[in-house]
Amino acid sequence: MQHPQLWESIRTVLHDLKFAVRSLARTKGLTVTVVLTLALGIGANAAIFSLVRGVLLRPLVNRDEDRLIYIRQSARGIGADNAAFSVPEIQDLRERVKTLSEFGEFSTIGFTMVGLGEPREVRAGVVGGSYFEVMGLRPVLGRLLDKRDDGPSAAGAAVLTYRYWTTAFKRDPSVLGKTIRLGTRSATIVGVLEPSVPYPAETEIIANVVTSPHHLSATMVTGRVHRMTELFGRLAPGADLEAARAELRAVHGAIVKEHPEAYSARADFRIEAVRLRDQITSRARTVLLVLLAASALIFVIACSNVANLILARTVRREGELAIRSALGASTGALRRTLLAESLLLCGAGAMLGVLSARPMVAILARYASRFSVRALDLTVDSSLLWIGAALAVVAAVFLAFVPRLPSAGSSHVSGLSSGSVRITGSTSRRLRAFAVTQIAASFVLLAGASMLVTTLLALQAAQTGFDTRHALALNVPVMSYGRTPDQIGGFYKEALRRIAELPGVDRVAVGTTVPWRDAGNFGPGFEFSADGHVRAPGEDNPRARFRTISPGFFAALGVPMIAGRDFTDADRRGSEPVVIVSQSLAQRMFPNQDAVNRHMMWTDPVMKFIDVSPAPRRIVGIAADVDDENLVPGPALSVFHPFEQEIGGGRLFVHARTDPYALVAPITRIVRDLSADQPVERAATLEDIRAEVLTPDRLNALVFGGFAAVALAIAVVGVAGVLAFSVSGRTREFGIRLAIGSQPRHLLAGVISEGVLMATTGVVAGGVCGFALARLARSYFQDVQIPGAAPVIGSAVVLLIAAVIASVLPAARAARVDVMQALRSD
Repeated sequence: MQHPQLWESIRTVLHDLKFAVRSLARTKGLTVTVVLTLALGIGANAAIFSLVRGVLLRPLVNRDEDRLIYIRQSARGIGADNAAFSVPEIQDLRERVKTLSEFGEFSTIGFTMVGLGEPREVRAGVVGGSYFEVMGLRPVLGRLLDKRDDGPSAAGAAVLTYRYWTTAFKRDPSVLGKTIRLGTRSATIVGVLEPSVPYPAETEIIANVVTSPHHLSATMVTGRVHRMTELFGRLAPGADLEAARAELRAVHGAIVKEHPEAYSARADFRIEAVRLRDQITSRARTVLLVLLAASALIFVIACSNVANLILARTVRREGELAIRSALGASTGALRRTLLAESLLLCGAGAMLGVLSARPMVAILARYASRFSVRALDLTVDSSLLWIGAALAVVAAVFLAFVPRLPSAGSSHVSGLSSGSVRITGSTSRRLRAFAVTQIAASFVLLAGASMLVTTLLALQAAQTGFDTRHALALNVPVMSYGRTPDQIGGFYKEALRRIAELPGVDRVAVGTTVPWRDAGNFGPGFEFSADGHVRAPGEDNPRARFRTISPGFFAALGVPMIAGRDFTDADRRGSEPVVIVSQSLAQRMFPNQDAVNRHMMWTDPVMKFIDVSPAPRRIVGIAADVDDENLVPGPALSVFHPFEQEIGGGRLFVHARTDPYALVAPITRIVRDLSADQPVERAATLEDIRAEVLTPDRLNALVFGGFAAVALAIAVVGVAGVLAFSVSGRTREFGIRLAIGSQPRHLLAGVISEGVLMATTGVVAGGVCGFALARLARSYFQDVQIPGAAPVIGSAVVLLIAAVIASVLPAARAARVDVMQALRSD
């Protein structure tokens, strides 16, 4: 059965669309401009929303992920946002907490792996048998670790992560069952983990506890302050996150009271629990939501610009619309015509935007992977189409209702049909309002981008204290398999001797930490004391960074000695314990005194778990501060030990006269000649390492700078368009003013002042709205920053200059109006 009304509606819609196609075909330039502008706004939003959906909203592969939580212990009083847990602490929580049915532990550790191709250093997770069950993960090959792999008598077993299996072994199933050596222990590869988010660290393998002798030691098992394990939990049936948080805090508070020696009041130990997905996305959440807000501003700017174009076009065709109205067309019919045109324009813009969004997603995913590994596996799906369609409909409805339509009883039909342009006060106000909106949104983006650029420039200009260009760093991890401490020391000494003989090598040394790249590996530092140091009541001892280096380390990195001497070959095991301290430490512990030949001692209880003696050590030298943790260096309390007295090493530093990278191959040959199983990896100059660490800041500045540049360009075009249209509608007025003696320069200045006024209004509106939005965002996201005075003032100046430039052409046109033609115009 047919429905006459439905078919009539369809015929009406098709008629409106045909009319819209013919109408738009007569204004090809405007049509192309509108479609491209909308494509930019819709494409950017579709791409970024896809990124936000994929990283923040997409479910994890973990079974019942809504019941999976991450438990974090912090000690912010000593700068430890994540202090991890010790084995006794985990045992206490497992015994007392009832709102969690299971716990899973994960320790990140570095292994030298031998047995699968070239020897290499791998980042591994050491887990208990319950870990994979708690995490709700499955294998794609073989099996995962379980209860049979627990205990000191279990056989060594390891699971490859999916990314490592696919990249390093090309999904070769024959790796299953192979035996590898991890440090001093052997392990069999029993399975490959399904693709999943690597948290708390991106690792190549996950092994059972027996592969790490340190995890089996008494110091690890009994040391309450020996914290190096991340903790996960699964909510018990009927329990929710709030109940688990409350119970964890209560139990943790009781533990702190029972063991006051392990929890100093100054450290302010606390416990928190969050859903695993929230924890995984926490680092990326603020960046992506700010990016989403920036893309929304681009959409607002694009729609405002298009609204100006549509409004200007509607003014030019008011005669046509008025005639149709006089002939009986209702306001609804006229609005349908405009809506049909808007739908065609926005639909074409959306299709082009969705096509451009696909490569944008790929580019933005690489950018976002710096903040979340979830972005690495992002795929473009049908959500792009839905987002593009939704944005197109929103834009079309908005644009269709921007113009004001003539009524059937309008008295201006004859005048309007003559083809002249009449700009009413209402239309002029709308045009300027849209232009001001563009400027306001552009100002917010420009100020934010300026802040990021300012921050990046400050980071790049900061003096590091190192000779970054000529210092080459290589990872040469300590090979403890079958070697005594003396043999390890002998290996490094012989390697240093041979490398020093290479052409182009000035100096060579061994250390424990590559500046910036290894930041955070040793936590917030360890407590120490010194000769004559007296603590205030209730005060803890200060903390310092523990470093192990060889003679020549400071010279290799270009760090000057302030006083005393460097280490020598005489500073070996069995000789007097000596240290070199940083200038800041010497000044703090021995103000207005000579620190050389005084003594310091480690007082942190953790030291006994890593076999470091608390005996006094004589200070033989003072070095300039070496802040190897922060990109902008600050005062650094550091204590350096000779590597033969406190075995560390693992990092090789070479100061080169020639191209540092030309030395990598001969250095590798020397190391492999001394030990065929020795990895040599991640060779880079300190300059390149710092640049790599700065990459997220550089990407932030680049991405948001690009958004700001696009917004500024659209806003400039919008201001110029409004002024040009205004000038075209005021031709007669300008002619009259010139005829009665007004100077062209006055008309020029007047039009430019209109542009500056619009820009000023937009800057003020943008500043107020931006400040309010930033304050609102900071109440939800702590790391949102409000731009300082310099970025704000600089952005305002740029916009005002852009407004003047945008005003020049329309103003020059106004100043060149032909008086006779203007007076003859209707």
